[in-house]
Formats: sequence, C-alpha cells, structure tokens
Amino acid sequence: MNIIVMKYGGTSVASIEKLKNIVNIVSKEVKKNKVIVVLSAMAGETNKLQSYLDHFISQNSIESDLVLTSGEQVTIGLLSLALKNNEIKSIPLLGWQIPIITDDNHEKAKILHIDNKRIHKYFENNDVIVLAGFQGITLDGKITSLGRGGSDTTAVAIASSVEAERCDIYTDVDGVFTTDPNIDENAKKISKMSYEEMLEMASTGAKVLHTRSVELAMKNNLTLQVLSSLTNETGTFIVDEKELIEKEIVSG
Repeated sequence: MNIIVMKYGGTSVASIEKLKNIVNIVSKEVKKNKVIVVLSAMAGETNKLQSYLDHFISQNSIESDLVLTSGEQVTIGLLSLALKNNEIKSIPLLGWQIPIITDDNHEKAKILHIDNKRIHKYFENNDVIVLAGFQGITLDGKITSLGRGGSDTTAVAIASSVEAERCDIYTDVDGVFTTDPNIDENAKKISKMSYEEMLEMASTGAKVLHTRSVELAMKNNLTLQVLSSLTNETGTFIVDEKELIEKEIVSG
C-alpha cells in the first residue's frame, strides 16, 4: 500500500472555497494511493486563540495547549465532510486518536512515538485520513502542541513513520526560489535541492519550511516536495544530496 502525505498550511485552508480546492487535489491522488492529509488551523486562527490566552497567566500549561490546538479540529472536520460529499472514504482524526505520543513540554512538545498499526487499521475502511497537525498527547493523557512549524513536523513525522512515498508541503508559493520572488522579479524556482541546502536557507530567513521538519526528513531520508495549493505546477523536491546529479555552486 503506497501512502502519500499532504500538508496544508493556514492560507490553504482559509476558506470553504480553498477547502474545496483541496478536495480536487486529493481526489486525483486517491485514485492511485492512500492519502494522509495533515491540516493547520485556518489562517489567523491560532493567533486569535493566543490572544484569548494573553488575558491570563497560562504559559506552557495544559490549558493553553487545549486552546491552541482547537483550530485544527475545525479544519479536519470540514475537509473530511467535503471529501465524503464527493464520495471519498475519509475519517478525521486528532493527534490523540492515532496516537501521536509526545513528551510533556507544553507548547513545544517533541514527538516520541507514532502508532502505525492504528493508521493501517483506519485505512482498512478509508482511503483518506484527515489528521490535525500541530498536536499530540503525553503518555499520561495530556494534550500537547508542537510549537512553531508544528504542522510541518506532524506531516514529516507521520510520513517517516509509515514510510510514505513522499511528503508534499502545500503552501501559497510554487516552491523554493533562488531569492524572494516578491522582491526580485528574476527569482527562479529550484526544481530539486538537498536537505542541507534547505536547512541553510531556512536557518537564514527562508520561510518556506521550518528547520525542525527538514532535519526530521533528512534523518529519515524522506522526499519532501514544496508546492502551491493554488496551481497544478510541480514544486521543489528536497532530497538526499546523492540524488542531485549536477551540483550547482549556489542554490539561493
């Protein structure tokens, strides 16, 4: 059974129309693969939830993680419903239902273990698992959030755990560019680059991927693809350096 993991960030799930666009993308992929879709909360939602918490002393607490992880529950429910409306067998799951086991570092938890048996069990009756990113559960049953880049981390960790064919990170850009295309009109999209190059670019300001998710992909030799949810274009593949035949002196 081939599995593809797709992750959609806040701008890609910001409206009902954008959720319907995800259905179109998933419906093509599901014809040949099982699919795990990892979702963020709608754009701006987590910041809004944080603003509520700012009225209280709640740093790194059980309550703050309960509040912060609630946005993803809305998006996975809506997308799963949209998939079912299009006759695609789907199930929405929160982190604890897999479960994604983390340490007890609230608001910046690290993933310790993912139960693959449960994932394969869900796939017996479903073609798509719609999974909440950014969250997990401790061994003693407390909900945790994974901190900055948490949904990317969830997607890469799940893809690594189930030995997925690849992990597609959908954003509002077409891939990784040589320079910021909003600033430089001569910026060119890079078709393929190494984990090390992506890590260096991410650590010096490129906002496409969080360093934590790239490190995790490199550790597990997982192919990443950064692409846009708004176009049908192939994105940038991030792979092991050995897969790069021609080595450019400078990528970005």
